[in-house]
Amino acid sequence: MLTNVFIAGVGEKTMADGQQSRGEAAGNSMLGPYRVLDLSTERGLLCGQILGDLGADVIKVEPPGGSPARQLAPFFEDQADPNRSIYWWAYNRNKRSITLDLEIEEGRELLRRLAARAHFLIESFNPGYLRDRKLGYEDLAAVNRELIYVSITPFGQDGPKATYADSDLVILAAGGPLLLCGDEDRPPVRVCVPQAYLHACGDAAAGALVAHHERARSGLGQRVDVSAQQSVTLATQANNLAHRLGADDARRMAGGARVGSQRVPLVWRAQDGYVTSIFLFGPQLGVFTQRLMTYLHEVGACDAATRDKDWIAYGALLASGQEPMAEYERVVRLIAGFFASRTKADLFKTALERGLLIAPITTVDEVLSSPQLDSRNYWQTLNHPELGRSFRYPGPFAKFSESPIVYRRRPPLVGEHNEEIFCGELGLSDRQLTDLSRRGVV
Repeated sequence: MLTNVFIAGVGEKTMADGQQSRGEAAGNSMLGPYRVLDLSTERGLLCGQILGDLGADVIKVEPPGGSPARQLAPFFEDQADPNRSIYWWAYNRNKRSITLDLEIEEGRELLRRLAARAHFLIESFNPGYLRDRKLGYEDLAAVNRELIYVSITPFGQDGPKATYADSDLVILAAGGPLLLCGDEDRPPVRVCVPQAYLHACGDAAAGALVAHHERARSGLGQRVDVSAQQSVTLATQANNLAHRLGADDARRMAGGARVGSQRVPLVWRAQDGYVTSIFLFGPQLGVFTQRLMTYLHEVGACDAATRDKDWIAYGALLASGQEPMAEYERVVRLIAGFFASRTKADLFKTALERGLLIAPITTVDEVLSSPQLDSRNYWQTLNHPELGRSFRYPGPFAKFSESPIVYRRRPPLVGEHNEEIFCGELGLSDRQLTDLSRRGVV
């Protein structure tokens, strides 16, 4: 099993109409010579987009009428249309679209023909769905021994939970991060933007590329089995090890966490929003707390006795009871009062000047107008000619000096490339394609 390296992001140069031929892509990008069949539901869309951004020819295989992911809001101008889903736009750049009904043998046979010439296949159906339709890894490897077959599921292909129902909330709970999300006096809540499968998709893309590297040596493809539960477990960082190591388990707290009896604030109110700052102790972090308290004393925000506490050993003093928890809470209130009297920009400027661990928490508007992102030409424009509009998209996840990520295609319309692929590549006639469409095969 190959999992768990997070990647996310998008393109670098834009064609005037948001399109580029496969031949042009092959000459300018790392994965240009390779083809990906993307059969994924909303669980796996980002994986195909990552490979597409790296230059692969990604064919999005949708059921007739379009993927259910196209029904997910929000919609452009609030018009619920499968070609106006902004959710769909977010994860399907640099792909072509065909439609195929995999419940019909004719549809499955067309997929086998496509798989015979593909290099990667991505799927996110429940375990056994494609195997039962003779489209499992073993079935397709029999017609293409070089195929890398990537499966993204809630809990992996096997084990007692393999067939469990899932949601973003369920996966985050099963993987552990949910433990730290929300207020301490009520049940946890998930982050508002679904996260679990984005972690899994990043791992799947990384796993596919590792398998591709191995294939260059052996000439053989393989199965890449990604469990979303396993992916998000890594997002707990060290907290998933605490219990086994006998350390205090972290507990959620609004704007921070609880470790034992200690409340650890991580988010602080500023005059015009919020900042994040670390008020912790020990040889690694205590030095930053000492700097902060020295600065607060200089500006008259705390007395000398508070400044001169042993901030390196302060955690041990709290644990032993030598320093009462009430005193710690007093200092927290003192810091909170200081932060609340300054703007985010003032606090960040001070942090840079004094080597403090303070950073502003930016709003969406502030991200969109970020001078740093502007200086790196981060935001990219794609033209949607069917709407007569162009839209700004988030930019590249990395900049490559010799083979930059390119925005070749806007997200495809439903079945936009049926004729191009079924007729132009598989050799079907226009009459055959029309008949397949009439009978609901495509």
